[in-house]
Amino acid sequence: MQNKISKIKIALIGYGKMGREIDALCRESKNFEVVSISFKNKDKNKNKGLDLKGIVKADVAIDFTSKDAVLKNIRKVAKLGVNLVIGTTGWYDDIKEVEALVRKYKIGLIYSPNFSIGANIFFKMTAFSSKLFGKFSDYDVYGLEIHHKMKLDSPSGTALKIASKINGLNFTSIRAGRNPGFHQVVFDSNADGITLSHQAYNRTGFGKGALLAASFIKNKKGVHSFEDMFKE
Repeated sequence: MQNKISKIKIALIGYGKMGREIDALCRESKNFEVVSISFKNKDKNKNKGLDLKGIVKADVAIDFTSKDAVLKNIRKVAKLGVNLVIGTTGWYDDIKEVEALVRKYKIGLIYSPNFSIGANIFFKMTAFSSKLFGKFSDYDVYGLEIHHKMKLDSPSGTALKIASKINGLNFTSIRAGRNPGFHQVVFDSNADGITLSHQAYNRTGFGKGALLAASFIKNKKGVHSFEDMFKE
């Protein structure tokens, strides 16, 4: 008789487009099971909707809410001793407080402005290219990012991460239509130009990346970035 595979128990905090995507992926998976959903059909900016009784049963909680709610969520979930995947952006100025909470409650937390595997490879490509082009004064660099009209932060967390790795890079941001995410970096000179870009076709890549992050952080302590997964 075969042993039944123990599924990783997931608590979803936020049930917008990303929360529903991750829920669907878990339903199709043999490795993950959703045991709690917070803020389903509720205002995610009000913490009264946090399902603490359900979250405590989870191995990992995944937060895709808003910058106004995420820090409150981290404070409450950390007290439960549940590890966290944070896909919400806009809170990074509070990283010191989050690190202190992780140490105090001895949990693990992994975060990223973008959980797409392809996007994270794109980060490395642009950073490496920037080092090469930085040796030549002929080249200027600029960026463009496009997201759907409902995205609140501009520039995106992904654009800010890319810009942090490349000196002199500024992004033009467009919020229109339904594009789930496009980022482009151009190195341009009078002689020639090179364009690097990443286009998300849907949210599946972000969802799969978040679940990979959940697997990674399940038995770990401390604060980790999504890039740490690539080191293993």
